[in-house]
Formats: sequence, structure tokens, C-alpha cells
Amino acid sequence: MRNYEMVFILSPELDEEKLGATVEKVTNLINNNGGEVVKQDNWGKKHLAYEIKDRHEGYYYLVEFKGTPATAKELDRVLKITEEVLRFLIVRKED
Repeated sequence: MRNYEMVFILSPELDEEKLGATVEKVTNLINNNGGEVVKQDNWGKKHLAYEIKDRHEGYYYLVEFKGTPATAKELDRVLKITEEVLRFLIVRKED
């Protein structure tokens, strides 16, 4: 399995319950597709450098995980169609 790192930004309008549910959805997606979450970090609500989807703020999250290329591909596919996610970036970490 390869090491990956992902940062994603969630909409600032979400309440605590919806934030938790969305983060859980992401971690479950990794685990259900042959991956393993190594580290999860909530960076909190931050001001965006530029406007994204008419939003000026967002909740930042960092997730480090192990998985196959198929895991990362499925995660990319699902996050693209998830409305709560403003932006995300998945990168493969060097071993």
C-alpha cells in the first residue's frame, strides 16, 4: 500500500453534526476501499485566499492514509460530487 495525504475544505455553513458526518463519510470511504486512515487533523475554520463557490471561509481537514491507487481514485471521484466539499487535494507521499 502507498502513503497518501489529503487536504479538503468544507463549506462554512455546516453545523458540527454535518461536519462530523462528512468527515466520517470520507474516512469510511477510505476504509471501505481497501485503505487505512493513519492520521486525521482538524485545522479549523480559516479565511480562504480567494473566493470558492461564493464562500470566503472554510473548514480545513488533513487526512493521511494508506491505500492503493484505486482507493485514491474512488476518493477523488466521490469528493468531486460531494456538495459539502469546496476543494480537496490528494497527493502521494514519498516512502
